[in-house]
Amino acid sequence: TLIHKKIFEIRGQKVMLDRDLALLYQVDTRSLNQAVKRNLERFPREFMFQLTNDENKSLISQNVISNTKRGGTRHFPYAFTEHGILMLSSVLNSKRAIQVNIEIMKTFIKMREMLATHKDILKKIEEMEKRYDKQFRIVFQVIRGINQEEKNKKRIGFRP
Repeated sequence: TLIHKKIFEIRGQKVMLDRDLALLYQVDTRSLNQAVKRNLERFPREFMFQLTNDENKSLISQNVISNTKRGGTRHFPYAFTEHGILMLSSVLNSKRAIQVNIEIMKTFIKMREMLATHKDILKKIEEMEKRYDKQFRIVFQVIRGINQEEKNKKRIGFRP
């Protein structure tokens, strides 16, 4: 989905950038950030943070955000975590914001479910590997034993 493509991992957290959220909410990025600044007490560091110069350069190099030299944003974008996005709906307080937030939350839920499913599959594979490692270890021990028996047998006939 469109929303899924706008979720990035920064500082080990899944986040969305202010400009992408503004597009979804159909407001200017400047208006979104002003609404947040008027309600900063609702946005602790765990909910929202501003990108560093290195993080911004990394996103530009990945063509995720526009280059400032070509008329892009003049400040480093803000990144909103899932909880910050939830808080945005109360700050923006419009029907559009509520509907967009519902879709974003559904996307986050689907991503968590997919991750959990992948973890379960990986765990099953690891368990199978352990089980088969034991079985193959036994097979190799038997083969080594047979090989050792062959070496220990007395040979009959001509020896050089």
